[in-house]
Amino acid sequence: MIIRAVLASVFLLSGAFVFSVCVLGLFRFNNVLDRMHAAALGDTMGIFLTILGVIILSDNIYQIVKLALIVIFIWMTSPVATHLIGKMELLTSDNKKFRKGRNIK
Repeated sequence: MIIRAVLASVFLLSGAFVFSVCVLGLFRFNNVLDRMHAAALGDTMGIFLTILGVIILSDNIYQIVKLALIVIFIWMTSPVATHLIGKMELLTSDNKKFRKGRNIK
């Protein structure tokens, strides 16, 4: 039981650390696309580590299955949504730096 609690604590603290670095990246980066990259990576990895810690602490198999489905859903939707938002920013941006070397009208 103690090993389980220690392992879960490590995953929960790792998830909190990833979220903290993600927030720091959101404030430090100047570019919208850089901020989105930091948010997307922090979001998927932070949620995975946090939910993995909760799964380790859980005793109910139905809770474990629900949490695993949540991780799968977030891992499938978050990168796609981030990609679409980034593409829209790229297409609608007035900044010439983004358009350099691309055939975007």
